[in-house]
Amino acid sequence: MALDLLNSETVQVLDGDTLNWQGAIRRAAKPLVDNGTVGTDYVEAMIDVVQEKGPYINIGPNIALAHSRPRPSVKRIGLSLLKTNESVDLTSKDHPVKLWFVLAATDSTSHLKVIQELSQVLMDSERTNKLLAAKSVDEILDVLKD
Repeated sequence: MALDLLNSETVQVLDGDTLNWQGAIRRAAKPLVDNGTVGTDYVEAMIDVVQEKGPYINIGPNIALAHSRPRPSVKRIGLSLLKTNESVDLTSKDHPVKLWFVLAATDSTSHLKVIQELSQVLMDSERTNKLLAAKSVDEILDVLKD
């Protein structure tokens, strides 16, 4: 299962009240940088794309899926999640986000299964609400296992 990429090492929960959106993306991506999935240039590329194109990564209420084009520093497919207890505005107050997913892709197709499985979870409003209400990594992992 592609959602196995989300585990106790790649999921974080923070208050978020001291973060701006760039900090939220960097923090959400930190586990992927730490485990060698991506380089810091990939993280900065995700931020650059939002600065250039706007909040297109806001894929639903309180949900962002940060990503960028594949680049050499992406060593394998990766997915991480930062859940903030307080909303962090993505570029403006019109885009509050609490679920900050980061997707790393090695090419233009290999990550599609990950997106499909993540979409199935996020289209289930009950599961999404449980993710938004979760206060711990274990709670999030329990929701994802359902």
